[in-house]
Amino acid sequence: MRTTTLLLLGLGVALAAACQPKADITAETAAINGVLKNYIVSIEKEDLDLYGRVMAHDPGMMNFGTSGEPIVGWEALRQLIAGQNAALSETKITARDVTVHLASDGRFAWATSLWNFKAMVGSASIDLPVRCTWILEKQKDGWAIVHFHKSVKASA
Repeated sequence: MRTTTLLLLGLGVALAAACQPKADITAETAAINGVLKNYIVSIEKEDLDLYGRVMAHDPGMMNFGTSGEPIVGWEALRQLIAGQNAALSETKITARDVTVHLASDGRFAWATSLWNFKAMVGSASIDLPVRCTWILEKQKDGWAIVHFHKSVKASA
């Protein structure tokens, strides 16, 4: 009797797993690429509203920029980006080697990309190669970035 019960339970779990809707990898990858492109547009155009639409608004989130302390929470991130918008002008980001990986359940994804980040600070120009890692979560309104980590190569 116990063997039959375990067999039926195992069959039930297998059937339930098989009935879960599979993520449309092509559509989800395109949506995630759209979020990453909108992130860049929001920085280039200094559009804090668009930035807020691509980012999660979690007070416990932690992100890492290319320098400084970790950025903890949505409000701290929003303030940092507002300050960045005030300090920089003529920002241009060229992304390459963008890769997106979708978790098997279709709820999370991670992506990597390489940026060439150019901007002006007053009359001085910045030109940085930036390595980016992104974690995204599928939320009720679509994909949102829940974590990013950006770094520049250490000097040799």
